Order: sequence, then structure tokens, then C-alpha cells
Amino acid sequence: MRHLARLADYCSITNMHTKNLAIVWAPNLLRSKQIESACFSGTAAFMEVRIQSVVVEFILNHVDVLFSSKLSSVIRDGAGVSH
Repeated sequence: MRHLARLADYCSITNMHTKNLAIVWAPNLLRSKQIESACFSGTAAFMEVRIQSVVVEFILNHVDVLFSSKLSSVIRDGAGVSH
């Protein structure tokens, strides 16, 4: 994800900003067996891929926070979790 976010930094040259990267990569990063099955119509499959691309775009736009060592240590230590 960090690599894709770095690619987005060059969007002025490549025109591959986070939205375009998300559209291209979302179906591979968030693969869904339901979409691949025969029960999904074209419209339903399109809507599912749209949701996937929004999620990937969000991750790419917030990669520094989501994959920071500080957040990882908070999660690992279980801070904020009540028992």
C-alpha cells in the first residue's frame, strides 16, 4: 500500500492519482468470491467493485496513519480495550 501511495505522489506525471490507482488495484487487493460467482449480475458486481475502490482509495489517502508504527504499537498493546 505504501508503494501505491508513493506512486500517487507522481500523479502530475502519470495521472495515476489515488482514485485511479484504487480503481485499478481494488479488485485484486479486495478480491471477492461473490463477485466472481455467477449469482452477481453486472450491476451488482459494478457496485461491489465501486465499494472496493472507495475503501482502497481511503487506505491510500491515509496510508501514513494506518500503517504508522505508533498505531501498530497501540493495536499490539491493546490500548483502549476494556476487559
